[in-house]
Amino acid sequence: MLRSFKTEIHPTEEQKVKIRKTIGTCRFIYNFYLAHNKELHETGKTFMSSHQFRVWLNHEYLPNHPEHSWIKEAYSKAVTQAVNHGQRAFKRFFEHKSAFPKFKKKGKSDVKMYFVKNNPKDCRCERHRIHIPSLGWVRIKEKGYLPTTKDGYVIKSGSVSMKANRYYVSVLIEIPDKKIDNNFTEGIGIDLGLKEFAVISNGKTYKNINKSARIKKLEKQLIREQRRLSRKYENVKKGEPTQKSNLKKQKMKVQRLYHRIDNIRTDYIHKTIAEIVKTKPSYITIEDLNIRGMMKNRHLSKSVASQKFYEFRTKLQTKCSEYGIELRVVNRWYPSSKTCHRCGCIKKDLRLSDRIYRCACGYMEDRDWNAALNLKDAIAYEIA
Repeated sequence: MLRSFKTEIHPTEEQKVKIRKTIGTCRFIYNFYLAHNKELHETGKTFMSSHQFRVWLNHEYLPNHPEHSWIKEAYSKAVTQAVNHGQRAFKRFFEHKSAFPKFKKKGKSDVKMYFVKNNPKDCRCERHRIHIPSLGWVRIKEKGYLPTTKDGYVIKSGSVSMKANRYYVSVLIEIPDKKIDNNFTEGIGIDLGLKEFAVISNGKTYKNINKSARIKKLEKQLIREQRRLSRKYENVKKGEPTQKSNLKKQKMKVQRLYHRIDNIRTDYIHKTIAEIVKTKPSYITIEDLNIRGMMKNRHLSKSVASQKFYEFRTKLQTKCSEYGIELRVVNRWYPSSKTCHRCGCIKKDLRLSDRIYRCACGYMEDRDWNAALNLKDAIAYEIA
């Protein structure tokens, strides 16, 4: 089974320059591929695939444009993968699964340096360092986190990313299956929400991490730093003297705070999923939430985005497949909150402000827990 590992690295200054150059080249090639195909479409010519574009780039474009010869200085596999990502984006667009591919903007798009194992000396990993093609040995911040080559683990591929002036490596490693014996036959239902992050049918409740004092303190600090950054940009527009170095430092402060808040939320999701899986349920049932529709509500859009429901679902799906747990997904129109768990009566006039579910049969229970119980007993579902 293939499993991904991501950890922070400490490259040298020379390695940092190579990483930034490679990431910048990948972003340029990706945008160039999109622009070139867009130009072909406007002139009535056929679509150019990833392979055709690379052949045209190396044999026709670069010989006639020596000013772009710096493209060949970057790691070739990373450049190839950037073009493949562009072709994949076009394929999703042609299949009507996504919008037209967007150009990647410098400093705002998540572009990575892809690498792959070409020979036995590539992609080796030790306790405190990892060997990356075109970079060499790079120190790892968290020692012993990645499975080492001495233990028989093989790195298939990976990528190096940069966020808030911090560098990360993500690798794909072949590991043995960790499926557990499901001696606990009863399944569980999970109701996700805004008041509480998750309510489980077994009675366990996971609080909303965004309401904690830790997140609120960081968000207040983020507001202050954003105001300072905004004032610096306003001074530049007015023509007042503002040093670019100070503007860059302030921008980095804002990025680090965003990154810190995002890490806390992601860590909370990981711990929540790990605790749920340890209960060894035979199946887990969740609801197919309409996140895009929920984001249209301007009063709740920020709260919905900060809960990271989609990330929770994808990570839960990965964990369930790893441990052999069946993940059931109920249709988004299933009335889990409006259905009485005792008599099955549907209360159509239930409002969002009604936190206690009261039925005519005398059943009275917390709204979210009632929904979790209904999800647990749902009959119509799909296997994720």
